[in-house]
Amino acid sequence: MRDSAFYAFHFTFHVSRFTFHALRFTHYVSRITFHVSRFTFHVSRFTEDKLILIADNLQIINPVIGKAVDEMNPGPIQEMVKQCETAGAEAIDINSGPLTRDPEKKMTFLIKAVQEVSDLPVLIDTANPRAMEAGLCANKKQAIINGFSAEPAKLELILPLAKRFDTDIIGYLLYPDSHVPPDGAERLSVAIELYSEFQKAGIAEERLIIDPVVAPVIWGDGNIQDMEILSVIRQLPEVLGFPVRTIAGLSNLTTGQGPGEKKLLLERTYLPMLAGSGLSMVLLNIFHRESMRVAKSCRALTEPKVFAWEEVPAVNKL
Repeated sequence: MRDSAFYAFHFTFHVSRFTFHALRFTHYVSRITFHVSRFTFHVSRFTEDKLILIADNLQIINPVIGKAVDEMNPGPIQEMVKQCETAGAEAIDINSGPLTRDPEKKMTFLIKAVQEVSDLPVLIDTANPRAMEAGLCANKKQAIINGFSAEPAKLELILPLAKRFDTDIIGYLLYPDSHVPPDGAERLSVAIELYSEFQKAGIAEERLIIDPVVAPVIWGDGNIQDMEILSVIRQLPEVLGFPVRTIAGLSNLTTGQGPGEKKLLLERTYLPMLAGSGLSMVLLNIFHRESMRVAKSCRALTEPKVFAWEEVPAVNKL
């Protein structure tokens, strides 16, 4: 009897220890699952397997918008944002320019004005670090820093904000003097240097978005550069070693003088090339209806899912 009691006690002890360790294991698995879930949430906020359409219409150089900012009148800004969202925008670029006067006050006003009427992600587009910081402080939803480059001041003052505010940031493939690299090979070289600085800042790689900088076709070699950009977009994931996202400003293509209808045709021609190269996001005039139709048709072809004709916009609607 004594031996039976002893073995029963011994068995119960080991079962209890096993249960304890099983509970500890479950606890750690739960913690791991929690952190993985948090990571997945952060990564998926602006990573989709489709071309994301970003309105570039909210610009302070627009006299109506510029006046509204000077007068702190949200009405015209909010009307523009609502029109952009109706037209199919999936994010809003807030292009405030340098904001040399009252940068914090004006950027805070802009962010609040936009987010009062829209839940869309915003791209805070300014070279003024004080304005950028104020915008990130005012932001209540999803924001992207637009952006930084190898320019020393941007590395020092803009890039660290991505870590501080735990947000995505766009990196321009520009030389430290802000000049545009002349070809694809140079752009890739700049990308490697830019990524090195990004890593030094201690920011998670999934926060980086690369802008290869579309060249205006009116430049002497603009069209040649723009063809090489397609190769850059395709090569960036292999060169950097991870599936980096990319963004392009379509409006840059036709900057400057030129026939209006031909500009629009060129825009609609280059957009499928960008999409076919794997571009993640495009900044465009969201009111260019034909360009939007082309963009949505591109998505029907490039998204990794079963094709459906319903995804292709009808000729008379978006």
